[in-house]
Formats: sequence, C-alpha cells, structure tokens
Amino acid sequence: MSQSDEHVLEAIGRSRVVVREGKIVEVGPSMIRECPLAKRFAVPVDKISPEMVRRNIEHRIRSFGMCTRERVLESSQDFVTFGASEMISQGLRSGIVGAAVIVCEGAGTLVTSNPDLVQGIGGRMSGLVSTSPIPALIERIESLGGIVLDRNGARVDQVEGTELAYREGFRDVAVTITDPQEGERIRALHPDALLFGVHLTGIGKMEAYRMAEVADLASGCASKWMREAAAERALLQAGTAIPVFAFTERGKRLVLEKVLSSSQRFLVKVEKIPCAGEKCPDPLV
Repeated sequence: MSQSDEHVLEAIGRSRVVVREGKIVEVGPSMIRECPLAKRFAVPVDKISPEMVRRNIEHRIRSFGMCTRERVLESSQDFVTFGASEMISQGLRSGIVGAAVIVCEGAGTLVTSNPDLVQGIGGRMSGLVSTSPIPALIERIESLGGIVLDRNGARVDQVEGTELAYREGFRDVAVTITDPQEGERIRALHPDALLFGVHLTGIGKMEAYRMAEVADLASGCASKWMREAAAERALLQAGTAIPVFAFTERGKRLVLEKVLSSSQRFLVKVEKIPCAGEKCPDPLV
C-alpha cells in the first residue's frame, strides 16, 4: 500500500473513522447512544462509544480485510433480512434489477451484475465518505465482474457510476444513494433506475422529504425525519428496529421479492407507518 492509502468511513451512528495503511488513526463521536443492529454485530456494540466503535472496526479489518487488499468480496449470506445489499442482490437474481451501482473501500464507485459481489461488499460496508485506490483489490473486483468507475482515484460518485452502468448497456439499474440531490440527478437522466437511500442517520427534515420523493426505497436508520416522511409517503415498511420504507410500487415489489425468496417466516399485516418495535435506535436524530 502507498502512503496515500486512506479510507474515511462513517460507522455506527455516523462515527467518523479514518483508516490508514490498515490501521485506525481516528474515531469520532457517534450521533446516537444505542443501535439494535450494532448489538447483533460479531463484536457487539451495546453502548456506542469511540472505543467500542474502534474495537468493532478493528474486528472487521482482521476478519474480512476491510480497507485492505485482502478484503473478502463475495458472499451469499444475508447479514440482515431487508438490508440494501440483501434486497439488491435478490433483485439481480430474480431479474428485477439489471445491475447495481455500489461503493467499496479501495475502489470507490463500481458497477456489477454479480449478486454475490453486491452482498460481499455492501453487506459489510459502513458509510464510505472517501477512499483511495488499492490496485490489487480493484483487479480482484474486476475479475469478479465489477466495473470500477475510477481505477486511479477510487472516486465515490453514484451519479457518474449510474452513467457508466447505462453506457455499459445495463437497464433497471439499482443505485445506493445518501443524498436526495444525487437521486434527483439520476432520476432525471434515467427514470428506470431503482434508487435505494442508505446511511441516513442525521439527515435533515427537508432532505428526508426529498429522499422520500425521489427514492424507491430508503432505510430509516436512526432518522426521525425519514420516519416522519414515511408516515406520509411510504407504501410498505419492512422491519421495525431499523425499518426500510418502500415509496414506489417498484420498491414494494423488491421487498416482496425478498420475502418470496426467503425460507424465514413473516408476519404480514395492515398497520400504520411507521410501525416501531420494542427496540429502535436511541435517540432518533
């Protein structure tokens, strides 16, 4: 790895984490105190603190090579039932989705139609703010059917990544977005793109309503405003602790496709949205 090897993540509760040369050099405070999903991690985080976040990220580096050339890239295992990568992977398998535009540390934005690559990268990914190229990792991604947007700079740009996907001949492209402005630009150019809002803890009220307007699906994360927007616009909610909201018929279809493909047991009922379970992030922000 070169001296420019640096990866900036927003991990549990949007704690800013900086990894250089495979080592954590900075961990910032979280926006929240507790997250029910974090409590189920391989290294559980019961009360979120910089030290607990550090321990969790160090485990990810050791166990699957996050931010290193040894990064595990493929998986067919669900980490959560209704996660973005889990549902996009299923969409690829079923043909609802033609390709996915996702991000990976060491590579930045990439395009792929390989569902196991989507799950292997996305299922283990925290919010990626910026990254630098790891050439050996990029080569492995390409060998597994990934097309990296910026091999030299590992740029994170979902709008340009979507353009790349359509230039490559894909249609019905699923794109993970963190900002509604990205979604609006993509939607204007490619109406058939399927937009999935992710990493939305701390999103502002206006941005949350814009996300609900443009996205097919969005995670509620620890956002009170996404839940408020969902109360007005969502057609379907999947999960209660960290809910995922479907705002369009296409988004709803992808959730139901995930249910149909699963061997798990589900309760389906008419309910007011958002429906909160006994456990949810604390506080909602």
